[in-house]
Amino acid sequence: MEKQHKRRVRYKGTHPKKYNEKYKELNPELYPETIEKVIKKGSTPVGMHLSIMVNEILEFLDIKEGQIGLDCTLGYGGHTLKMLESLNHTGHIYALDIDPIESIKTKERLLNKGYGEDLLTIKQCNFKDIDLVSKDVGLFDFVLADLGVSSMQIDNPERGFSYKKEGPLDLRLNPEKGIPASQRLQQLTREQLELLFIVNSDEPYAKEIASNIDSFLKAGHPINTTTELYKIIEKSLSFIPTKERKDSIKKSAARVFQALRIEVNSEFDVLMEFMEKLPSILKPGGRVAILTFHSGEDRIVKKAFKEMKNLGIYSEIARNVIRPSKEECHINSRARSTKMRWAIKA
Repeated sequence: MEKQHKRRVRYKGTHPKKYNEKYKELNPELYPETIEKVIKKGSTPVGMHLSIMVNEILEFLDIKEGQIGLDCTLGYGGHTLKMLESLNHTGHIYALDIDPIESIKTKERLLNKGYGEDLLTIKQCNFKDIDLVSKDVGLFDFVLADLGVSSMQIDNPERGFSYKKEGPLDLRLNPEKGIPASQRLQQLTREQLELLFIVNSDEPYAKEIASNIDSFLKAGHPINTTTELYKIIEKSLSFIPTKERKDSIKKSAARVFQALRIEVNSEFDVLMEFMEKLPSILKPGGRVAILTFHSGEDRIVKKAFKEMKNLGIYSEIARNVIRPSKEECHINSRARSTKMRWAIKA
C-alpha cells in the first residue's frame, strides 16, 4: 500500500506560534538547520532540552571505560548520551525517569543512536528509590542527578508547567499519579498557601497572592488553568507601581508555579530521601554530581554533603558551588540559575 503524504501543520501568519504548530522544532532530526537557528538565538527549541554544564560534569565524573553509571534524571537524555560516549560502548548506564511520556521518547532516541539495552537500561521510577535499583544491579562508579524540570515539560502546554501558555494547571512530573495542582490548591488554607510560597520559592508577595487565591476559591471559582492562576497573581500585585509591575508579576508567577510544582511532586522530601540513600549506592571512590536550580534544593544538597563529609562518608566534597559559564548562559538562558555540587565516596 502506497504511503499517504502527510501535509505540514497549518498556522496563521509567517511563523508558527503555538506549541503543536512548531512542526520543525518538534522534529529536530528532520530540520537540523531550524534547530541550529533557534539555539543560536539563545532559545531552546520546543520539544527539546539543552543539557546544562556537560563539560563540567564530564570533567568531574572522569568516566573510565567499563564503568557502571547511574543517571537519576534521564529527561531528554543529553547527559546520558555524553556519558555513554565516554564509556565508548563498554560498561553500562542505568537511567531513571518518573515521566512516562518523555522517557519512552528518550529511549527510542538513544536506541536510534546505537545505545540498546546491552549498554543502557531505562527504568521508570522516582530517583528516591535508588536503593531498590542498586539492590538489583549493584553499586555505581558514578552518579548524576540533574534536578531541573526538562524543557519538553515546560514547553508543552498540556503539562501545565508554565504560566506563559494556556493549559490545565497540572504540574505533575508523572501525570499518571497523584493529584494536579488545581486540586491541591483546593486542599490548602490561606495560611498554608502563604507558607508554601515562602518556603518553596521565597516569594516576597506570598501573603497577598495566597489571600487572593483563597478568596477566589471560597467564592466557588476553581482554578483549573495556568492562565486563571496567572490572572490572580496579576491582580494580587496591582498595588505595585506601573513601571515595576510587569516585571514583578512575571517573577512572582514563576516563583508561585515553582512552589506549586515542588508541593505537587513532594520534591524536597524526595531530594532529602535521595541524599540520605546516595552513599549506600556508590562504590568506594565513586563520584556523584548534582545540579540544582533554586536555593531550597541547593541548601539540602550542601547540608547533606557537608554532614556526611564530617562523618567520613565522603572523602571530598565541592568547597564552592560551580556555575555554568557566561557563554553557556548566553546560548541557554535556562542555565543561569544552575548550581553544581559534587562529592567522592570514601
